[in-house]
Amino acid sequence: MIPSVTRCFYLIGLLLCYANLLMAQTPSPSQTATTNKSNQPPLLAQGKQLFQTNCSTCHNFSQTGIGPNLADIPADFSPAWVKRFIRNAPLLIEDGDKRANQLYRQYKLMMPTFSQLSDTELEALTQYIGANRKQLTTAAGDKTLGPAVNDPVPQKIGPSGLRLILEEITTAPITNTPPAVARINTMRVLRQGAQQQLFIADLQGILYRMQDKTLQTVLDLREQFPEFISKPGLGTGFGSFAFHPLFAQNGLLYTTHTEKARTAPADFTYADSIPVAMQWVVTEWKLEDPSATVFRGKPRELMRVDVVSPIHGMQEIAFNPLATQGNSDFGCLYIGIGDGGATENGYYFLCDNTRKIWSKLLRINPLGRNSKNGRYGIPADNPYAKDSSSLGEIYCRGFRNPNRFSWLPDGKLLVTDIGQTNAEELNLAVRGADYGWPEREGTYRINHRAKMDKVYPLPATEKPGTYRYPVAFYDHDEGNAISGGYVYTGKTIPLLRNKYVFGDVANGRVFLVDNTQLKQGQQATITELAIQIDGQPASFKAINQGKKPDLRIGEGPNGALYFFTKTNGKLYKVTACTATP
Repeated sequence: MIPSVTRCFYLIGLLLCYANLLMAQTPSPSQTATTNKSNQPPLLAQGKQLFQTNCSTCHNFSQTGIGPNLADIPADFSPAWVKRFIRNAPLLIEDGDKRANQLYRQYKLMMPTFSQLSDTELEALTQYIGANRKQLTTAAGDKTLGPAVNDPVPQKIGPSGLRLILEEITTAPITNTPPAVARINTMRVLRQGAQQQLFIADLQGILYRMQDKTLQTVLDLREQFPEFISKPGLGTGFGSFAFHPLFAQNGLLYTTHTEKARTAPADFTYADSIPVAMQWVVTEWKLEDPSATVFRGKPRELMRVDVVSPIHGMQEIAFNPLATQGNSDFGCLYIGIGDGGATENGYYFLCDNTRKIWSKLLRINPLGRNSKNGRYGIPADNPYAKDSSSLGEIYCRGFRNPNRFSWLPDGKLLVTDIGQTNAEELNLAVRGADYGWPEREGTYRINHRAKMDKVYPLPATEKPGTYRYPVAFYDHDEGNAISGGYVYTGKTIPLLRNKYVFGDVANGRVFLVDNTQLKQGQQATITELAIQIDGQPASFKAINQGKKPDLRIGEGPNGALYFFTKTNGKLYKVTACTATP
């Protein structure tokens, strides 16, 4: 594991590199009175605003979240060095700066320059970070958990012996400023009889149809929703989309997106004392002509959910493609919603029960009307459908960020969960099961009441079946954010058949597990796939000049696999797979 002290240096640049502008939001309970603008000198007040608009999606001063805890920056890291690093990290590396090169060797990512920040802004930001150092120390209660586990997965991921051959298909239109020039995020195939059409969404609000290797806009959410927002980046904006299995007959399309806080009353909210950063909205579209080249239709809101912070929202919705008419799962819409950053901001109680919607996988019937708001239905076979003290929408729970899920050829539903500190998980979704968050991460215990920078052995007194554990996971020696994938179901690449292919968002590595090994109660072996582009060995990190690739994986017509990266906006198709020497 990389020591947390070492990570703190890089985090200051990292938080600026990967976060876009963010609206001001209410501070979490861990922030002290010194961060109250009315009690601060002007420079600290400006620093707070800069932090909120540039950094708060990845970092805070109480927990290790997307990035490490900023309260732990050592005192010997001078503000002058930090400002130089933020201003131009590549120059420091080129000039041989020892600390900058150490960070580059460890993270293998080249941070871009931030010349747009003025000297005053840099001074304000570093002063604010310095003023908030060491606000939270490790709780004494950690000692009751026993010794921390320093390396949750000692066995390293080895080579699979296979190489994917990729063909560059196209480059998405530029919709964003670097480091992510195009925020292409979700891919779907619309099957209408023998015809299969490929669609891909950009988080900036655009839905494209791919036609002859070009992307054509078919829907722009920004034209319909004046309060639509796609800031501060990361997972906000146009989250996901799904075509109803009877789309050719009923023209129903479903989307998720983010809007400004308090745009409208939320169906799922919490106490007024807890901040609302934004709202996630699930929408049904009744299209006038399902076969039209441009989608036109009337939107109908199904549900609206408040979230504490801009992270861990509704990144995936989907219908079970294996369910046929007459099956109870046919036409049921699955919705993944993370904890909205509640846990790392001190509101873990929003996530760890069946009375709240956060940290859950939901299952609804969008054509029904027996929900509390009367806009959708709750399937009768949902685990809590008849429990008046629980939310009937819940299918299973206990996820930090269930950012992707897919059905495997044998009917299993696989959910990928992005972890907090040490575990990137693959979980088999079971009706009514609890996957542990915020009490568990990977196959370990985590203390959400203190700094969540460590994991601990499971208690010997845990009753079997209390929690379901991942069927495969890797720790942060190997990557930092799992990118969910698919089992290859095509017929043209025999070596990939029945293999689940996935990857890591942050470093662009590509992994696989054998579908036959994905069984509850055991750990499947993860191996790494090599890739080749244009006849040459390659890596997604290398082709993005060492920057975070922001890798996503999609399934196309006839089971074909696609990769796409936000950093350069390129789409690649897997055309073959060969054995490596």
